[in-house]
Amino acid sequence: MTVRSRPRSTTDDLRSGPDFASAWRRQRLTVEDRVARGRAARRDSPRSVHGHWEPAPERPDPVALLEQQAQTRVQELIPLRYGRMLVSPFTFFRGAAAIMAADLAGTPESGVTVQLCGDAHLSNFGLFGSPERRMLFDINDFDETLPGPWEWDVKRLAASVEIAARESGFKPGQRRRAVVATVRGYREAMRAFAAMRNLEVWYARVDAAAILADAVQQVDARDRARIDRLNAKAMTKDSTKALSKLTQSVDGESRFLSDPPLIVPVSELLPGASGEAIREQIGDLLRQYQETLRPDRRHLLEGFRYVDLARKVVGVGSVGTRAWIMLLLGRDEDDPLFLQLKEAESSVLEPFLGKSEYSNHGRRVVEGQRLTQAASDIMLGWVRTPSAFTEGVTNDLYVRQLWDAKGSALIELMEPQTLAVYAQICGWSLARAHARSGDPVALASYVGKSDVLDRALAAFAETYADQNERDYRELAEAAKTGAVAVETGV
Repeated sequence: MTVRSRPRSTTDDLRSGPDFASAWRRQRLTVEDRVARGRAARRDSPRSVHGHWEPAPERPDPVALLEQQAQTRVQELIPLRYGRMLVSPFTFFRGAAAIMAADLAGTPESGVTVQLCGDAHLSNFGLFGSPERRMLFDINDFDETLPGPWEWDVKRLAASVEIAARESGFKPGQRRRAVVATVRGYREAMRAFAAMRNLEVWYARVDAAAILADAVQQVDARDRARIDRLNAKAMTKDSTKALSKLTQSVDGESRFLSDPPLIVPVSELLPGASGEAIREQIGDLLRQYQETLRPDRRHLLEGFRYVDLARKVVGVGSVGTRAWIMLLLGRDEDDPLFLQLKEAESSVLEPFLGKSEYSNHGRRVVEGQRLTQAASDIMLGWVRTPSAFTEGVTNDLYVRQLWDAKGSALIELMEPQTLAVYAQICGWSLARAHARSGDPVALASYVGKSDVLDRALAAFAETYADQNERDYRELAEAAKTGAVAVETGV
């Protein structure tokens, strides 16, 4: 893979990272200074240039990039990953973050850096429960998070809207309106955040009730009913439901059901290991995890005891990474806590943006999520796994609750107007994340009042969706010829 150098802007001093906040304090920049820097960035990198994209002459082979990723994953699960990616061009796109990162590395930048989600497509937004048990809407996947150019997140989100709209059979005009709504939602939100006090930006969030109230005014009755069902389902998706769906009683105690390859209990993965040896390693892992929690959450965790562990297949792009689910019990059998321990590899952005400041990639994910998400899971933490659980290889994991009142929209069932409304809310949420981690004043000055950026990124999304379809066909051809193994229907 050829790593192209990123063009340097004269506004590179807007870039964030570990020293970004202190740099601002040292320079004591006024609001007027920050506005001027955003305008200067327009001269260096006009908004219209974001509409142009074409494959680099030495563009890496997309299948080769996927195969490179597969080298560090659980080999028996790679055919399942390809099977899920080949369901449609949109599911391919969901698993192709590494491919798009390589493509974005040579694109124009304004020089304003934020904490990137790193994989900001439509399916990585959704509902979840806040610590106060209110339903919120926000970004919900941070596996690839890293400081970088804000444009990369917005371009990936815009492309995902175009690709999803194509999959639904929408007409070109309908697709374009949905993408424009996405970027407009981002741009207008950023301008609103730029006018807010710092604490107001930090407190801003999308309440699910507010989404529903707004959506019912803009979508038809069928989509309105789907939104209501999604909210109701998310509110009941918790540890109690996981206990009934994922476990069975064995000798009077709950144990994970076996459903290979999707769920494989640790007793089946390590048939030669004694239960006592497994518990000892789990105890070490939990003590390590506990140290990454706040003191009050450590106290909460101490009220639970370990019961069982299983490997679980998750997502599309994450298939093949090592993900575990752990059952702990509190006061009795009806007081479960389910944790998900998900492998965090190096971000797909690192070859182009540099290595993370954190040596543990689980911590990279957690710190990125805490910085950008409106309200994070109270059990969010990180660990490094014992090698006995990962074929002799030590891996970084981040930890969160499983099924903590989470819900994902059924994008493939949305009507054109509903998709546009949903995508606009996603754009707002992404802007809030970027405003928290970057400089909303400079960014708002750059994106401007007009629809220049909206139209440019709509053009980019259309061009990149064409490329995504070509890459999808290349993987399909590799599967047809046997160059890659594929497992479907799982």
